[in-house]
This record gives sequence, structure tokens and C-alpha cells, in this order.
Amino acid sequence: MPEPKISREEAEATLNARKQLGEDFEPALVESFVERIDATIEARVDARVEQALKGAKPAKPKNDDHVLALAIVSLGVAIPMTAIAAHEGGMPGMLITWIGIVLVNFLYSAGRFRRD
Repeated sequence: MPEPKISREEAEATLNARKQLGEDFEPALVESFVERIDATIEARVDARVEQALKGAKPAKPKNDDHVLALAIVSLGVAIPMTAIAAHEGGMPGMLITWIGIVLVNFLYSAGRFRRD
């Protein structure tokens, strides 16, 4: 079902009619235009609700920027954390640190796949 739209021409026509008809008709013109906007919004909401009830997911743009950012931050944090863990806890400290970093990245990725 195509979504009803209010075209630019309709908006311009309403403004021109307001100028031509004067202030006496302004409330009626504004009310009519607002009703058309409301109808357009309601039609869009109805279409989305219907789509949700059918179980169809609206198309979401893929955004891999978060994955890249998490990878960069993980590597940036991993370097000093590894140094601190090696100094304070030796090999077990480093192992726990890297398990934590890998776990954060894994859980984020698993959550993304579940949402998609």
C-alpha cells in the first residue's frame, strides 16, 4: 500500500489560497491542511503496525561503523591493559585480560546477529 504524501505543490497551493482568501478563511485552510497531515501520519503508522503484526521487520540500514569502532577501541585498550596485567598479574593476568576483551567483542557480535 503506497503511503499517502502531501506534495510540495499542495502546501504551496494552501499558502496561496490563504493569501488570496484572506484572514477570514485562514482557520479553515489551516485546519484542512492539518487534517491531511494527520491522515498521512496515521496512514504511515497503520502501515508500520500492520507490517509489525505480520512479523515483517522494517528494513534497517546496515551500520558496520560500530563494529569497526569497537575493534579499534578494543585494540587501543588492549595494549595498556596487557601491560598492566603482565606487570601486576603475570601470565594469568594477561590471560584474564584478553579473555575479557574477546568476550566483550564476542557478546557484542552475538547481540548484533540476534537483532538482525
